[in-house]
Amino acid sequence: MLVTGGGSGIGQALAHRWHDAGNHVIITGRRGQVLRDAVAGRARMAYYVLDVTSAQDVDAFARTVVAEHPQLNVLVNNAGVYSAEKMTSARALSDAEQMIQTNVLGPIRMTNALIDHLRAQADAAIINVSSGLAFVPFPAAPTYSATKAAIHSYTAAMRPLLKDKVEVIEIVPPQVRTELTPGQSTDPNSMPLDAFADEVMALLHAQVTPAEVCVEGVRYFREAEATGKFDEALQMLAQYS
Repeated sequence: MLVTGGGSGIGQALAHRWHDAGNHVIITGRRGQVLRDAVAGRARMAYYVLDVTSAQDVDAFARTVVAEHPQLNVLVNNAGVYSAEKMTSARALSDAEQMIQTNVLGPIRMTNALIDHLRAQADAAIINVSSGLAFVPFPAAPTYSATKAAIHSYTAAMRPLLKDKVEVIEIVPPQVRTELTPGQSTDPNSMPLDAFADEVMALLHAQVTPAEVCVEGVRYFREAEATGKFDEALQMLAQYS
């Protein structure tokens, strides 16, 4: 299996658990030393330096990884970046563009580059990592929230098209103790990373794998609109903007 953004945070935690379960795991990311540290001492883990914002690099990587790992059958689109924004006045859009390139076009490019190979494999799957902010946006991070909403929509659209060919799964994290934002890794209001990864693995190994993997801590946001609590949840998040 292949995990983008697998050198740190959620990507690394899940990659290590899949590896511990006996899988051959490939991780990618932009920082070579971080990747080397993540695979150290793990014989069935490999890494490739890859920036998913480069269409040319993604296509070249896909050719290489398929040639070197022809049994690859699971793609986990996890790589993502976050930037807070104040959109109440004109601003430079470089951060917004970077988030769209990484969080939306990255998974689209990776999926497109590997879909023909995956469709030919047994037990193939695509796992996309979105966010609770796909369902209730964080006003302090409107573009980030929008990119995750796009990934949710894209994943849902893929599912019926690939039925009986490639399983399509969405992992919906709450705020987890990672370095995605400054101070988040020590925030007591964030879910501990190990607890998140353990709960995700338990849900993935259920008798029937859910199409959406939602840990208990994200259900309030995932179900906010259906339960009539969307405005309440949005106003709660707006207090931190």
